Amino acid sequence: MTTFYDVPADALIEAVAAELDLEEPEWAAYSKTGVSRELPPEQEDFWNTRAASVLRTIAKDQPVGVERLRSRYGGSKKGSTRYRVRPDRKTGSSGKVIRTILQQLEEAGYVEIAEGEGRRISGEGRALLDNTASEVLEDLDRPELERYA
Repeated sequence: MTTFYDVPADALIEAVAAELDLEEPEWAAYSKTGVSRELPPEQEDFWNTRAASVLRTIAKDQPVGVERLRSRYGGSKKGSTRYRVRPDRKTGSSGKVIRTILQQLEEAGYVEIAEGEGRRISGEGRALLDNTASEVLEDLDRPELERYA
């Protein structure tokens, strides 16, 4: 049986994002995804793509909380904008974006709360990832991946 570990992450995230049907909040079009960003995302299907990426990250690293996901999707902020005298420092991504995506994934039944530990993937979420991975593997035309079929 094919699991989500058997296919490239970018192909899996793209396919899962096409299957997810999460509604993007109104404020998401105007908000940045973190302190280190200057503008909101310009990608057309950003919300579902980020949700698919969060779902895969939870399945891979479970249990995981909002703070670890903020670190995972964060960036680096310049130390000083004028003279660059300080080294860059790591900043987290927007907690509200991640929290809202987690809440939507919970409502859809793909993620469940692990008391005191964070979130972990549910059986339905694992099935979505694995079934999508088998479809992606069939669609891929790479000779090095034929041994998994």
